[in-house]
Amino acid sequence: MNPFPIIASVTKEEQIPKMLESNVDRINLMTGHIGNLESIIRQAHDSGKKVYVHTEMVSGLGKDAYAISYLADQFRADGILTTKSAAVTAARQAGLKSIQRIFAIDTAAIQTAIRMIKSSQPDEVELMPGLMPRVIRELKQTIKQPLIVGGLIRYEQEIIEALASGADFISTGDPSMWVNPFTNSTHSFNMAVTK
Repeated sequence: MNPFPIIASVTKEEQIPKMLESNVDRINLMTGHIGNLESIIRQAHDSGKKVYVHTEMVSGLGKDAYAISYLADQFRADGILTTKSAAVTAARQAGLKSIQRIFAIDTAAIQTAIRMIKSSQPDEVELMPGLMPRVIRELKQTIKQPLIVGGLIRYEQEIIEALASGADFISTGDPSMWVNPFTNSTHSFNMAVTK
């Protein structure tokens, strides 16, 4: 199990310096534009971090297979984050890892998401919002991919509960969580991660 299962969700450009100094190994980049994307990715790589670009949130990127191929070839992104099954397929063809983001708004949405995951076969799945232990457990039992949970997670106890429910990683936009948030309760964190 990853000893530090936090993924930095970088949603504002002013968070980039904190991300670069943080303990995280991975970032989900949800800000920036085609003009500064190369610089952001290079800085993150120089800091030893992998970058997954949210294809629908970084400005100036197209939404087709050519844009994803460009991310791989020109920007050297490590992967993409997307809600689109076609983008997952394009990422695989471009040699990029993919995270399929799904939203649990009701039972029908979850069932549709499971069918989509089985069809597109992303490398990982991100469940939003991440504050639903029962849904985390049920989804983890249904899919084979590593499960990331994110959205609305604000407290250490919520991270511990999500990990104990089966999440493999926690995605958060809170820079205070990008440094080890478990320094005051290492014992309970270790219990959660050893499941």
